[in-house]
Amino acid sequence: MPDRRQPDTSTDDNPFAAPPEGRPDQPWQPRSGGDGPGGDRPKDSDGGPGTGPGPARWDPTDPIQRRARYALLAGMWGFFFGIFGIPSVGLLLGALALYWGISALRAKPVAAVGAGTGSGTGTASAPAQGGLAALGAAARPQRTAAVSGLVTASLAILLAMTSYGLQLAYKDFYVCREDALTKTAELQCNTLLPDNPLGEVLKVQR
Repeated sequence: MPDRRQPDTSTDDNPFAAPPEGRPDQPWQPRSGGDGPGGDRPKDSDGGPGTGPGPARWDPTDPIQRRARYALLAGMWGFFFGIFGIPSVGLLLGALALYWGISALRAKPVAAVGAGTGSGTGTASAPAQGGLAALGAAARPQRTAAVSGLVTASLAILLAMTSYGLQLAYKDFYVCREDALTKTAELQCNTLLPDNPLGEVLKVQR
């Protein structure tokens, strides 16, 4: 008997391969196995891979979320201005960061008035979540930004108050340094500082 050719198993998984000899033609169908055509995983409603809906995103139109970001930016720049020796700007930015951070963290749900209010019943529906509470677990980055803004704002205010305190405690030295017209006269102002580590930090360097 003639040797019959065995089917090529390498073409079993190829939907575009010709059918074996003697098998009728069949229309092409996507491969089964849970994945979509081409082996891609199904995407969720947000367009990302996964099986469930993605988390809520940051809404720039929400004033509470904006305040959390403002608190971080203002506190960070206030801290930098404090380090660079501009206490007035650092104090202003630190105060703004404190206000924005606290208002973002203390955001309360917004009460939604029911439809029966207009009829004179005066009933209100359950309060709707607003601000950071509306995001649930997705509010963690915004809450972290608000807390970081409070920390940097506290440091900026501390630096500004320390700078103003030193200017009051050693007012004669600062006045002498501002009125000095030459480097030699400015160096002579160091005698108005105390002989301690703080005086070594504040004194005019040669």
